[in-house]
Amino acid sequence: MTRVVKIVLFVIVAAVIAAAFSGCNSKSWLNASAQEGSTKGPLPTAPEVTFKDLDGKEVALSSLKGKVVVLNFWATWCEPCQVEIPWMIDLQQKNSEKGFTILGAAMDDEGKSIVQPYVQNTEFDVDGTKMKMNYPIVLGTDDIASKFGGLIGLPTTIVITRDGKIAKRFIGLANRDQLEKQVHALL
Repeated sequence: MTRVVKIVLFVIVAAVIAAAFSGCNSKSWLNASAQEGSTKGPLPTAPEVTFKDLDGKEVALSSLKGKVVVLNFWATWCEPCQVEIPWMIDLQQKNSEKGFTILGAAMDDEGKSIVQPYVQNTEFDVDGTKMKMNYPIVLGTDDIASKFGGLIGLPTTIVITRDGKIAKRFIGLANRDQLEKQVHALL
């Protein structure tokens, strides 16, 4: 093997490894590991946005005030999103009766035609049990995402307090322990 071929192979392997630890960006991997965003000083208020659910009904984010909300922007093709979904299922299962919900905002370009069958048919391994997504799924849009400051990549997870303030933002694959600690601190 020539030196040039070895260098090319090394670069390809390094890119694949970097992609495994990052989020999706417009159907390609974002070239950065998950970042956490938090604010200093007063927490910003979550924007007034209204999603459509898979039945075409409107879901205003403000209708969830009084609950701790994890707004998870994801897509069916996003591999890091698929890693997070079992965590989200588990969080929803353990905390839904405590005034908590996940709101999964699917960002697939094809919308409902691809998202609905995925949600209805895909099972995830949650601690050895096969489970489907057990939290509300809505259709995200670029307009809605821009009201949250835009999406650098997927997944992007925003933790919202009971009074509608943005407490934390995870860009790319979230840190499960930190996400759970943030949610439990707000419950």
